[in-house]
This record gives sequence, structure tokens and C-alpha cells, in this order.
Amino acid sequence: MATAPSVGAGAPRTDARVLAPGAHVDGNATTFVVFTTKAKNVEVRLFEAGTGAPKATRTEALSSKGDGRFEKRLDGVGAGALYKFVLDGTEVPDPYARFLPFGVHGPARVVAKAKAEGLAEPPPREKWTIYELHVGTFSPEGTYRGVEARLDAVAELGVTAIEILPVAAFPGERGWGYDGVSLYAPYAPYGEPDDLRALVRAAHARGLAVILDCVYNHFGPAGNYLWSYADEYFTKKVETPWGPAPDYAHGPMRRLAVDNARYWLEEFGFDGLRLDATHAIHDTSTPHVLREITDLAHAMTPPRRVFFEDERNEPAVVRELGADGVWADDFHHQVHVLLTKESDGYYAAYEPTVEKLARAIARGWTFEGEPYPPWKGEPRGKPADAGGLVPANLVYCIQNHDQVGNRALGTRIDAHTDIDSYLAATALLLFVPATPLLFMGQEWAASTPFLFFSDHEGDLGEAVRKGRREEFKTFAAFADPKTRDAIPDPQASTTFEKSKLRWVERTEGNHARVLAAYKALLALRRDDAVLSAPTAFGDLTVTAKGDVLEVERRHGSARRRLVVAFGSEGTSVDVGSARVLHVTGSFESGKLGAKSSVILADG
Repeated sequence: MATAPSVGAGAPRTDARVLAPGAHVDGNATTFVVFTTKAKNVEVRLFEAGTGAPKATRTEALSSKGDGRFEKRLDGVGAGALYKFVLDGTEVPDPYARFLPFGVHGPARVVAKAKAEGLAEPPPREKWTIYELHVGTFSPEGTYRGVEARLDAVAELGVTAIEILPVAAFPGERGWGYDGVSLYAPYAPYGEPDDLRALVRAAHARGLAVILDCVYNHFGPAGNYLWSYADEYFTKKVETPWGPAPDYAHGPMRRLAVDNARYWLEEFGFDGLRLDATHAIHDTSTPHVLREITDLAHAMTPPRRVFFEDERNEPAVVRELGADGVWADDFHHQVHVLLTKESDGYYAAYEPTVEKLARAIARGWTFEGEPYPPWKGEPRGKPADAGGLVPANLVYCIQNHDQVGNRALGTRIDAHTDIDSYLAATALLLFVPATPLLFMGQEWAASTPFLFFSDHEGDLGEAVRKGRREEFKTFAAFADPKTRDAIPDPQASTTFEKSKLRWVERTEGNHARVLAAYKALLALRRDDAVLSAPTAFGDLTVTAKGDVLEVERRHGSARRRLVVAFGSEGTSVDVGSARVLHVTGSFESGKLGAKSSVILADG
């Protein structure tokens, strides 16, 4: 089962004054640094690019500096040079490479250190609205430049930040990015490192903050060469589905992660980080590695933000480890089961009732100490408000890359309900005071799925196919042979191509209707005096009456009410003297149509 964050004696904070492993450019010279506890002789091998594979040109020995450190400064070798390291005669890539133009198994390119600025005025906590995207499928080009070309559409939507799924180099020509192995190297098929910097600058020019998704809980199954350098990077005391866990009580692994966070924030100008599966990051040292990362981000000018994906429903994740926000999936799960009535997999832990959805919104999440079936009945969570959280600390969604992509056919929630119910759920998401997250294409009810896809070689590819079916075997579509055979092959390039957004459909039929509703609701959230204000749990009232949900937000003497009908036809709503700010669906003579919502201003 998952456990609460723990701290203890152990590794000190990282020391940025000592050169980290990798290649460090100084004018027309580069200092190569290696840390290894396995090799006695360490060399750097230089390559020249041409047609075909790069060819080795010279090899230079590095000098031992003690404690596993080897260094060599080479004059006349500057930015753009290609290199690998040689450990006791075996040629291996640099796991600290800043760019791997030939893939994770090839030579690295020397890249000069850069300096980039974050957004001058990032959104205050209550004004974050996040748009999550995957570079490879967001545009037809599948590149950083392809994203940049469509930033106007994202900015016009009315969100305040984009979140980019992981770009740390991973094997193959396509993938989600969560099996990265070279944390400093932007994934080459998406473009050059400078293309990524240009994307961040272009977002800033449009007033958009940019968050990068980073994975520190594990390394991918192919191309992880840290093992070639030192066993101490990992601990066999903690096993993960990917093998021994990263050992953050060990100085080199700790520095790799903390320096990597600094790298993305300082050299690319990201305004925040989203850290994947923080519940799976094990650290017994003081301070916890996550605390060191959040302290680093908050000390910058302007402060950068750090969001955690964490399944524990633990306020301590924010209070003790310093997260600005935590993904709170209970809201998604309650909305999903209410609209679809699905009850397999982890959805079996949730009841498809408006009352349960109301509780999740009022309390922040559903489970705050109750037995949790997926954890074999062990208790999960603690009360959010008693733990010092405010709603803006919780990131809510009605779909994201996981909840869509981990479905057998990668289908979005609107494929499992009617468009009016989808818009009612959208109004709810953008009304409640939690931080809303949208997944690319959801703003126009995109018809394209987001499937799981990868590009692993040989037996590993087959293992991935089987592994996914085993991981999600509690979901009927993965277990039933009739439906299982229809699941697209994650290794097929067509699976990736099917997942690319069709931008042309944004102006068509219901897609255009949904897009207009998203723009109106986001504008209301941004401009309205109550919906744009900080809201504590005590300023929030949520009630359920049959199939009707009512949420009230207060700021000073002003109130805003949202009333949502989930299937009730002709439900009466007491309007009183309230103004109607926005209607999704049908609202006439004080009555809601089935599956519709209305936002009322009450002062």
C-alpha cells in the first residue's frame, strides 16, 4: 500500500559548486566529467557526423580525481561535438547528455549552458487553469514547432498555463515519455533543444505559463545506462515495476534529480514542474528530495510552481513536502462513474451518485481515511481542510492523459455519454475552486482517441503488450477475449497516428458548440469577481438533491451558485433575484432541462 511522506537522517542538500557528471562547455573547450564506482579506466571518445552512423575520431583518457570522479578538459572541443564515454574499454552513452540526436543508445551532442527567464508575472494560485498536451500528437508535425504554431488557439481558449508531457529522452520514435532514461536530453524526434526553448518563449509572449512533466520515480526499461556507471544510483531495498528504485539517500542520484529540476527551470524557463507519481518516490533522507526540489523552485525569481501527482490524499504532501498543488483524481472518478455507470477496475471503489460527487467537492476528495478497495481495504487519505489545504491546492479534471490513455481503446469521456452531460460536467469543473486541468482536444470534444503507444525493440515490445494487459486486467475490456483482441497494438505506428488531434473539426457541429462553451466558461472563471477569487473550503457549500447538484461559492458578501441536473427533466430552480451568468443546456422559467447546468449570481 502507499504510505505517507517520510523523512529521516541521510543525504545533505546537493552542492552545485562541484561540476556534475556530463559535458561542460567553456568557450572553445569542454570539460568531461564522469562518476563511476565500477570502472578503473575512463575515456571520452569523440565522433564526427556524416552520412550513416557517426564515426569515431579520437579517444582521450580522463584523469581520476578520487571518490569515483574522472575529468578531462579538451581544448578545441566546443558546442556541437559528439561524444560517448568508454568505461574499461566498453563504449557507453552519457546519461547526463544534454542532447541525444541519434537516440538514447547513440553519441551525445555537447550543448552550451543557456539561461532563460520564466514568465514575468505567473498566475496567482487561484488563477491557474492548466492545459495538458503531448507534443507528438498535439499537432500533425508532432514537434515543438508544431505546438508553437498552435499556441494562439490555446491562448484564445482562456487557460493560463500549458503542461507538456515528459520530453526527457526515451527509446524509439514515439511514446508517452514516461519511460525516459536521459533526464537532461530533450527528446530528439520532437526537435532541437533550442526549439523547446523557443516554444517556452512563445508561450510566455502570449501570457501562458509552461509546466514540464518530470519523472523521478523510475527510469525506463531500455537505455538506462546509469547501471553501467554505478550500482549506487539505485537501491535493491525497494522494488518497483521497473526494477530497483532510485536511491535518493545516495548523493549522485539525489544530485541528478535536483540539478535536473534546476536545469529545466533555469535553462529553458519553465514556470513549473509536474512530478510524476510522487507516492512512488522513496527517500529516507533529510530533507526529502521532493522538499529540496520544491524549495529550489520557490526560491527562484519569480517563484516557480511544483505540482505532484500523488494518490495518497495526504495533506502532508503539500504541508511537509512543499507542493503547490496535488492531482486529486477522486473528482474525476466520481464524475466518470456518475456519467458512465462504469464499475470495473478502480472505479469499483466509487458510487455513481450525485451525493458522492457532492462530498468529493465539499471535502476535496472522496477518501479521507476510509478503507480503499484497490489497497485491499487499507485506509486512504486524511481530511484536506484539517490538513491546511485550500481547494486551489487540488488539481481536478474530467479527463487527462492517464484516464483517457489507459482505457483499452483510448476513448474520451464524451464517447461514453451525451454532449449535454459532457457540457454539464465541464461547467462543474470550471466552476468549482479547485485548479482545473484540461487535456488537449477536450475543449472541442475531440473525436480522436489518445491511445497507449510505444516503440520498443524485440522482446521488450512484446513484454509491454502483455504487461499492459496484466496491469489493467481488472477492467473488462482488457480481460474479455472478445474486446481484448480489438485493442490497438501499442507498438504499431498506426496506433500513434490515430491519436493525433484533428484540428479541422474544431469548427464543425457539436465540436464548435463545445469549444464556444469552454471559451465562455473560462472567461467567466477569469473575469468574475467571485469565481476568480481565492476560496477556502469554508466558503464553499455543496448539496445534492436526487440527480441535482448545487454548488455555492462565496467571496465577501457576493455569492455564485451552479446548479447541475444529471438526468432530471424539469427540475425547478429557485432563481429569486439572481442573475443568470451562463447556461449550458436548457433553462426556462426557473426549470432545468435534463443534463444541463446554469450559473447564477446571487449578490
